[in-house]
Amino acid sequence: MSGAAGGEPFGLRAGEDASGWPRVQRALALFAIDPVGLGGLWIRSGPDPRREAVVAWAKGLVGDVPWLRLPSHVTEDRLLGGLALAETLERGRMIHERGLLARADGGVVVAPMAERLEANVVAALGAALDRGELVVEREGLAARVHCRLGLIALDEGREDEAMPAPLRDRLAFPLDLAAPDLRGPRPPAPEGVADARARLADVAVSGAAVEALVKGALALDIPSLRAAILAARAARANAALGGRAEVVAEDLEMAARLVLGPRAQHVPETAEEEPPEDETPEEEMPEERPNDPSPSSEEPPEDGPAPEALDDVVLEAAASAIPAGLLDALRSGSTRSAATSGQAGALGKSDAGGRPAGTLAMTPRPGQRLNVVETLRAAAPWQKLRRRGEGPVQVRKSDFRVTRFRQKTETRVIFCVDASGSAALRRLAEAKGAVERVLADCYVRRDHVAMLAFRGSGAELVLPPTRSLTRARRELAGMAGGGTTPIAAGLDAARALALDARRRGQTPLVVVMTDGRANVARDGRPDPAAAREDALTSARALRSEGIACLFLDTAPRPRPRGRALAEALGARYLPLPYLDAAGVSREVQGLARAGVA
Repeated sequence: MSGAAGGEPFGLRAGEDASGWPRVQRALALFAIDPVGLGGLWIRSGPDPRREAVVAWAKGLVGDVPWLRLPSHVTEDRLLGGLALAETLERGRMIHERGLLARADGGVVVAPMAERLEANVVAALGAALDRGELVVEREGLAARVHCRLGLIALDEGREDEAMPAPLRDRLAFPLDLAAPDLRGPRPPAPEGVADARARLADVAVSGAAVEALVKGALALDIPSLRAAILAARAARANAALGGRAEVVAEDLEMAARLVLGPRAQHVPETAEEEPPEDETPEEEMPEERPNDPSPSSEEPPEDGPAPEALDDVVLEAAASAIPAGLLDALRSGSTRSAATSGQAGALGKSDAGGRPAGTLAMTPRPGQRLNVVETLRAAAPWQKLRRRGEGPVQVRKSDFRVTRFRQKTETRVIFCVDASGSAALRRLAEAKGAVERVLADCYVRRDHVAMLAFRGSGAELVLPPTRSLTRARRELAGMAGGGTTPIAAGLDAARALALDARRRGQTPLVVVMTDGRANVARDGRPDPAAAREDALTSARALRSEGIACLFLDTAPRPRPRGRALAEALGARYLPLPYLDAAGVSREVQGLARAGVA
């Protein structure tokens, strides 16, 4: 069916629930009409045929424009451009080579595995989406290149791993291809997109319409102003698709469903109770004057819906587009933002190998690699001064460039648990639950988990470093508790285990679970005063090693002694009574991200 004036394109009518394939279809059509203005598509899906079909569908709709798929782990020089080495050496002057983003100017970029994009790539894509150009200043060059583009970000992340927030914020349409309503057959491709693209520049949007979208975004507790801006652009594209010269209520409704609804952080209240008729004061009721031509008896002109009506349209449409699971979570207040990022191992520096992370100007040391191409790039601008006539390329020590690498390292989470006293059973149960929760997803984050228990006069390695949940459950099953509290011994054992992890190339993280009430000194004497001083000394020694720590105060009522010990550790302090195992796991993941940043 055509998208000409007066017709509804591809069967999605005003007021109809925008779900399933019609929702995907409409989002693709609007994106194809204005790919640069709408930023792009955020597609959450694994690498299955449906995702590739949707991408191919989008490619067919946008028409004959540049189409670029970013290579995996694209380097900064390929992305932004830089010195054209061969031409520079040949001509004796610096020649700029266009990067991938400049080549995609006016087209669409597809970014696979968007949840794992490097920070510099995210920054470059964000700048291109915001300004439509990039300022390249590297390798002695300064250039301003045009790169107006739309982005299709393919997010394969799990629940705890998502695309970076700066990109999500700039893409109009979030699409989850794993939704249950996408199980059926895909409808035919929409028509009328090319005509709508030609009409887009003539479509007007009123101030009242923009105000309704902004109010809707505020009511939904959407933190970014970009959402309302993208929704306004989506409404204009929808009007162009329907052959209209101005945005009307049904365009706002569609924009709210596709742009605002999936971003909602709050359940909007759209229905308001009207006061009973008998509550209206009699003196405020106008007197009936059937023959009076005064303005009070005339109906208001029908130039369009009132601003209040537009507000209701936006909120009702956005609320209908909130996914059912998210809606329930929002009402219960238990939702977490989808902006969480997974921790798939810490990124550490490496000389031998891993992911390239730029170059460093220095003479190679044993085990480091000389980057020949970058060395020649550094030498190229100086050849006219160094060479006399024709001759070989002159390379000096100051031109040497060494490749830097980063590779993912394993993380060892060390639980140091107070197993003493009458409350030991409760603490151990909480600790076991936290260990199992962390281990449940350790394969994705490359975590090893170990557990120390201190009681009596020393500390015991209850769970050696492992990634096996089965082994952890077996080792923890017979763990005993009770006795005095040698905190210093536990912290010393945690420090030794953390340093062992560091020697093995792992990133150590220590989680201390105690109420901070030490009563056994380091030498085994039952002296509370000496025990407290020894505990603080051991905590400072652990902190001096630069090891990230999390302190969970297990006291029923948190006391100053726990905070003092956490301060000596340089640890984040949290009272355990307010956390469950899932909360401990989230804090450990946050500690991992902060500790390796």
